[in-house]
Amino acid sequence: MATETTNSIFWKGARDAAPFILVIGPFALLFGVVATEAGLEIAATMSFSIFVIAGAAQLTALQLLVDQAPTVIVLVSALAVNLRMAMYSASITPYLGAAPLWQRALVAYFIVDQSYALSVLRYEQNRHWNLAQRLTYYFGTVAPVIPMWYLCTLVGALLGGSIPDSFALDFAVPITFLALITPMVRTPAHLAAALVSITVALAFAFLPYNLGLLVAGILAMATGAEVERRTGGSP
Repeated sequence: MATETTNSIFWKGARDAAPFILVIGPFALLFGVVATEAGLEIAATMSFSIFVIAGAAQLTALQLLVDQAPTVIVLVSALAVNLRMAMYSASITPYLGAAPLWQRALVAYFIVDQSYALSVLRYEQNRHWNLAQRLTYYFGTVAPVIPMWYLCTLVGALLGGSIPDSFALDFAVPITFLALITPMVRTPAHLAAALVSITVALAFAFLPYNLGLLVAGILAMATGAEVERRTGGSP
């Protein structure tokens, strides 16, 4: 097997992540538009995207704020939507946990759906990679995604409501998650969790403040864990 250079691994990560620009751009534009229409100033909108980098959680929190939901509901809902990041961190730790603290801090800051999903798949396919190669690939996946998130959030905030509804920017949210999640549903536990989350979310859609999503998330994780326990994680 030919030795892969650090440079080639970085660009492999960048190439793998590049297609997600097609949905990250509209997703960030949507947040920028919605945030400014909700009354946030451009500085506040950009701070939201730069410090949080969590589109679904940002949109959830923003919508609840607009609906004047209680602060505790806003915080709990945003944290629940972003709870998957804690699971991502636990899953990726065996591959990157030996890195120095400052590198782990950067990994934690840049852990998003795209960087996690792509990296874990590549790590499984390239078990011969050392820590430096794994980190290089990880930051390669970040390179095209995060700057685009910042830039398009700014563009959306600047343009505000001038973007016509016919652009249908909200299509980017479900497409992003479908593109990420579908290839990762590989075991009975994954499938069971997905089915439970969909079913429960629809069944509890009547709950205020999208609390049905919290119920669906909790039950889906419990279901996945139980199926994993019973099957021993076998495909």
